[in-house]
Amino acid sequence: MFIGLDLGTSGLKGVLIDGGQAIRAEATAPLDVSRPHDGWSEQDPGSWLRAADRVMRELGSQADLSGVRGIGLSGHMHGATLLDAGHHVLRPCILWNDTRSHREAAELDADPRFREVTGNIVFPGFTAPKLAWVRNNEPEVFARTALVLLPKDYLRLWLTGDAVAEMSDAAGTSWLDTGRRDWDDGLLAATHLTRENMPRLVEGSEVSGVLRDDLAGQWHLPKGVVVAGGGGDNAASAVGVGVVKAGEAFVSLGTSGVLFAASDAYQPDAASAVHTFCHALPKTWHQMGVILAATDALNWFGRVVERKPAQLTAELGELQAPGRTLFLPYLGGERTPHNDAAVRGSFLHLDHATDRASMTRAVLEGVTHAFRDSFDALIGTGTRIERLIAVGGGSRSDYWVKAIATSLGMPIQIPAAGDYGGAFGAARLGMMAATGAGAEVATAPQIARSIEPDMNLAPAFAEAHARYRDAYAALKGRA
Repeated sequence: MFIGLDLGTSGLKGVLIDGGQAIRAEATAPLDVSRPHDGWSEQDPGSWLRAADRVMRELGSQADLSGVRGIGLSGHMHGATLLDAGHHVLRPCILWNDTRSHREAAELDADPRFREVTGNIVFPGFTAPKLAWVRNNEPEVFARTALVLLPKDYLRLWLTGDAVAEMSDAAGTSWLDTGRRDWDDGLLAATHLTRENMPRLVEGSEVSGVLRDDLAGQWHLPKGVVVAGGGGDNAASAVGVGVVKAGEAFVSLGTSGVLFAASDAYQPDAASAVHTFCHALPKTWHQMGVILAATDALNWFGRVVERKPAQLTAELGELQAPGRTLFLPYLGGERTPHNDAAVRGSFLHLDHATDRASMTRAVLEGVTHAFRDSFDALIGTGTRIERLIAVGGGSRSDYWVKAIATSLGMPIQIPAAGDYGGAFGAARLGMMAATGAGAEVATAPQIARSIEPDMNLAPAFAEAHARYRDAYAALKGRA
């Protein structure tokens, strides 16, 4: 049996799968995010360890863990977890959706080496500019920083005692030579760091270490359980839904929104703000467009009107043509295609007829238009998308998925009942590491149904998307 642990922004999830990849147990522990200032987003790394212990004990209460052979890890990317020489945490982790380092990001991005080597823009959410911000604003913390880890890799350090990262997550730091799959000494030096400050690198399907004996005893696991390299949350999710070959893609409606396409070659186009990263499997890469607020936008609106998101979407009925009201879902800035940390969300064209349902539709449509932006950017780089699967909590809304299918002009497949997200993909990577299996493990899930685009509404969605792009341009023009 194999365990996958997925460290998400709002919770840590664990799944237990057997040799046939059937889920035998699952558990979740919630996590909190601190936002002490505008644009800041932080988390206590100690809470990840407590959540993992809770999840492991819950899995053990549901199933016998004595046959576990491997553990895989998945987690939210880009977070800066800073440790001293004794591996003590120096400050709260600065998360992926934190935009405080936008000035530092712009300064690093002005150095042409970063785009040339990493294949990506230096976004404010990436790890390198966060370290530059710490050096500028918390010099005493920077001076004591001996090791920089990504969030899931701090969890790994606790599990195994080994400081290790893997390629898919490391590609989001702005320090990795994404084509060569290795740290770049020149980029590290640009932020006053060296390889000594970085973890060892492995592929996601490789063994990164062995579970500590004391933890194995506490959780009733056998000794010698291997811990796989794992993957960043999106790469692990791709392994979970079998998106591992060129032409395969998924759209993720989670806290953030992602349009992810697998690639069998390294083909960056940094200027498009498309992310080009290593995949969690050897000799594979992926490209993706990222929206910083997807279900996060609907959750925000739900808090404002005091309704649960499921209640809001249940009020909508069948898909309608977009109304005049627009919503720009830039609650904390935006990545693809704008690379704009300062922009903020807006409702436009509200009038006396605007009600809660029409505002809900505008929120869903705004995120849909943002996905269309990412789709156009990916296609513009030459990326092929022939099969598209929906994952994430927002994919439970047929209205939302149909809106996205209509805007993109292609069907979207819905997996059959089951969790095929980051935790499941991490468990598959744990299976690969423990057994020596390869990409053949990452099969596509059974598809329950396909949501087809409504081509009668396609022109209306295209017109609304054009107005959405014009609204962003006008907003930038007034800034």
